[in-house]
Parts: sequence; C-alpha cells; structure tokens
Amino acid sequence: MFYVAGVFGEDWNVTYETESICALKGSTVNMSCSYRYPEQYNLIDTFWIKKPDVEIKSLKEYPEYKDRVEYIEDRKSKTAILRLHNVTQNDEREYCFRLVTEIEGKKWIGKEGIHLNVYALQVKAPQLVLEKQTVNLTCETTCSLTDGFIWYKNGQTLTIQSETLQLQSERSDSGHYSCSARGHEHLPSPAVNPPQSVSVSISPSGVIVEGDSVTLSCSSDSNPPALIFSWFKENQSSAVGSGQSLSISSFNSSHSGHYYCEAQNKHGSQRSASVSVTVKAVYTLFMKNIILPTVIFFVFKEKQKDEKHKRFNGVSGEKMFFFLLIVYCSWR
Repeated sequence: MFYVAGVFGEDWNVTYETESICALKGSTVNMSCSYRYPEQYNLIDTFWIKKPDVEIKSLKEYPEYKDRVEYIEDRKSKTAILRLHNVTQNDEREYCFRLVTEIEGKKWIGKEGIHLNVYALQVKAPQLVLEKQTVNLTCETTCSLTDGFIWYKNGQTLTIQSETLQLQSERSDSGHYSCSARGHEHLPSPAVNPPQSVSVSISPSGVIVEGDSVTLSCSSDSNPPALIFSWFKENQSSAVGSGQSLSISSFNSSHSGHYYCEAQNKHGSQRSASVSVTVKAVYTLFMKNIILPTVIFFVFKEKQKDEKHKRFNGVSGEKMFFFLLIVYCSWR
C-alpha cells in the first residue's frame, strides 16, 4: 500500500495500491486507490491524470486515451480504479488520482501516484546455432512475471512452461518459436527463427555464353530478416562475395563451378544447396546451333538419295543420321 498524506488540519489523502505496476503491451491494466477528503466539502468530480503534464486534466480529454480509459469508482467505499485498455509503450508514465470539491481551491491530487511500466516479450536466442548443439531460447521481459510462460513452435503450444526452452538443435527442431505470459496467451511475442529455406537463383536462367553478365541472388525465410549474406565457391576456402546478390561481369570458364550462399540473422545462419554455373563457349554454340544441324540436314538428304544402297561413305546413312541427331540433342 502506498499512502499520500493530506494537508495540515484537513483530512485529505489518497492511498495507492502499489507504487508501480507492470503491464504487457497490448493488455489491459487496472490501477487502484482509496481516498479520503473532509466531510464538510461536497465532492463534485474525480478523475485520473498523467504526470508529468503541462496542465491538470482528465485522461479522457486526451485523444490517445479517451477510447481506452475507464473510471470505476465507488464513492461509498471511497475507492477508484483506472482501467487502461490496449496498453502501449507511450503509456509508460505516472498516474495520479484527482479530487475536486464545490469550494474553489479545495482540490486534491494524490501525488506520487502509480508508475506504469510497459513491457513486451521477446525470444532471445544464440547468434550462432550448430547442429547437435544444446540451444537455450529465453522468453525475455523487463518485468518479473510469476504466472509462468507458454512456448509455441509454428503456432502450436509446447509443454514447456518455464522462462527457458532448451533444444538439442536437431533438424526436427527447426521452426518459428514464440512465447507468451500465462494469462495473456492472446499476446505472444513475435516469432523468431534463424534463416531457413535458403536458396540461390541465377539470372539469366538459360544458357550462359562467355562474356555474359551473371547475377546470383540469395533468398531465405527468417525472422528477423537475414541481413548478412556470404557467397562461396566450392573448393575455395574463403568467401568470394557478400551481399544478397553476387554479380559477375564478363563470365568466362574460370568462373564456372558450384556456388552457394550463407544467410545469417542474430539467431543463426544456414547455407543453401550449391548450384552449378557453367559457361558455354561461343565456338561450342556455333558448332551446336550452326554446323551440326547443317551436317544432319545434308546427311538426311543423302540418305533420301541413296535409298537403294542405304550406304553413305561406307556407313549406313540411316545410322549416321541418328548418330548425329543423338550428338546434337546431348549438346543441348
């Protein structure tokens, strides 16, 4: 109980239930007090105010409060409750109870009121998670909660009810984790997860010709979003680039190989599967698209002319035709 004394010679006071109170962001909180005033005065108004403020006026007069505030009062028992809905971070301040009588100057503010602290839950996880390693996820809050916690994986409730969730970092443990305070299950923390489903896309997506510009892009599913991207080429010990995209101008045979990216946020990292990037030399394309089709065409024409003997340069024209056709298709 917190008591505020009255002025000398008059029986004024406000007794607050507590000096401070914690409330979860988005929840409803009650702040209560009891009061006393001189019986010779008639009480004409009571309301709650915020401190500090440039003027003394009811919370209901503020646009940011008026639709979220309830005053619950019993003048017979001289008790009052301030009920504040959908608490926000901006509500974090001190609140006091105000008494007003019909006599000018006979007003009273219960100074040193109730200080409201607003907290939001968040899941804290190690920055780097290795497979088979024990990992502790902690449901963090700035207030002391005695009612316990509830953990969720991909929206499904887990059996653990403590502040810390321990995992063995198996592949089956991958998922989106969040927590809530018991009694406030409808207000869970934002879900967090290290990067998942990391993949690489290539542009252009078709045949890469020597001299082309090639861009590799890395994407992932994570919360918060991955901000650190590293690029690797197989058989090279160090990274070959950074950033969500890797651009290679004038692509040549030395650039050919298998590439993969690594995405990282504050909860961990994951690598993509490797993708093969291969250059097609101009002479290879010339052979495939010009010379070989031309040879196939002439072989086919000779095959038609030589239908009686079915021989071409000592080799069956039909066999030669199908052989060249298979070679052509394999090059494509």
